[in-house]
Amino acid sequence: MEIHNGAAISLIFRLELENAVTTFAKVASLVGENDGDIIAVDVIRVSKETMVRDVTINVQNRDHGKKIADVLSNEPGISVVAVSDRTFLVHLGGKIEVHPKLQVKNRDDLSRVYTPHVAKVCEAIHDDPSKAFQLTIKRNTVAVVSDGTAVLGLGDIGPRAAMPVMEGKAMLFKQFADVDAFPICLDTKDPDEIVQIVKAIAPGFGGINLEDISSPRCFYIEEKLKAELDIPVFHDDQHGTAVVLLAGLLNATKIVQKNMADLKVVVVGIGAAGVACTKMLLAAGVRNILGVTLDGVIHRGPTYDNDMWNWYAENTNPDNVTGTLAEAIKDADVFVGVSGPGVLKVEHLKSMAKDPIVFAMANPEPEIQPDVAAPYVRVIATGRSDYPNQINNVLCFPGIFKGALKARASTINEDMKLAAAKAIAATVKPQELTEDYIIPSVFNVQVVKAVSEAVAKAAAESGVARRESFNSTNNF
Repeated sequence: MEIHNGAAISLIFRLELENAVTTFAKVASLVGENDGDIIAVDVIRVSKETMVRDVTINVQNRDHGKKIADVLSNEPGISVVAVSDRTFLVHLGGKIEVHPKLQVKNRDDLSRVYTPHVAKVCEAIHDDPSKAFQLTIKRNTVAVVSDGTAVLGLGDIGPRAAMPVMEGKAMLFKQFADVDAFPICLDTKDPDEIVQIVKAIAPGFGGINLEDISSPRCFYIEEKLKAELDIPVFHDDQHGTAVVLLAGLLNATKIVQKNMADLKVVVVGIGAAGVACTKMLLAAGVRNILGVTLDGVIHRGPTYDNDMWNWYAENTNPDNVTGTLAEAIKDADVFVGVSGPGVLKVEHLKSMAKDPIVFAMANPEPEIQPDVAAPYVRVIATGRSDYPNQINNVLCFPGIFKGALKARASTINEDMKLAAAKAIAATVKPQELTEDYIIPSVFNVQVVKAVSEAVAKAAAESGVARRESFNSTNNF
């Protein structure tokens, strides 16, 4: 049995108990003595000699689970048959499948969905390729594309190991926005090859969601695909994070009564998400942004190896501040973290302006723990679900793609992203707005509806919609 380290989890222990030697009370006692928490017990099989039970136990991490398994195995009369992680169980066989929209019940049905009558539909699309949006799955389908080089906090784990994340993304598209999505993990790291592959499969999709592709390659891949495809291309790690960040900041500034144009914002972690957050903040009217890397504040003067950092130096830091985070954060109104744990210290918070706002979005461990920051800040948000104000991309990508597909948009532009951020923010009503509630829950059913409608409208107003008539009750 191999149990790897991780966050708090529930494990299912299948135990065979010898009736003449031990009792379930002994099992419960051993688990409790070793800080486990039994939350469910199921009887699987009973005989005169033995009883097999599935015991679900909350443990701190997988090492803790292994310790409990060892304790139980060493007790006379208890045999640990298997230990199953509930997370692994929901992934068995994958998390998504394909269902037909109608059943083929007879020869006539078969002839209409397939040969010979399907030929008429093929000819119609050949004569007018735009009919693919009406007569195929293209109208409501997104490809979730990754090369597995920047998966969650795991890094470059490859396309096969990335599949569970892409499947999960596809699930969320369907559950939250009724958009069909397919996970596509590519066994290549060559940016130009990725571009060519995505272009080749694009006829079957209405949009491309790039996911977990390392920086700075992700910038090149997205820009090339946006230039060469006539369907929306959206790198969610960049733009999804940026949209939800701006939504939270729009509401946080209402609480502290500050204007966007007057803010001093420090961004730590100038990779894909950090650059996208910066561009979004600039588009929203923030004028004073400082980007901080491991080497210090990005400023004008040196030439950086990373071309995006050179862009950053020319478009941010108006006072050309140099130094470290300690220098950058003095009198800052907002901290935006897309870096790693422990970056932000209490002494940094103490040097910020009155009523500081902190977005510590590193996952799974934020740049500073909320309970540590709480005495020194007015508003704090993280990427975690176990604290208030979770900055979660699920608030963005289902609705933004639904709106883009609804408008049959050729791209997702800045106007559409700004509209999405404002729509997310507006789902928190003025009477609901507090320091601990600046961003709606991902399960708020109003979010996707509001975002999709705002995005479709922005697509039309900015001239990238190819479908002029749409409304909230008629999606296509």
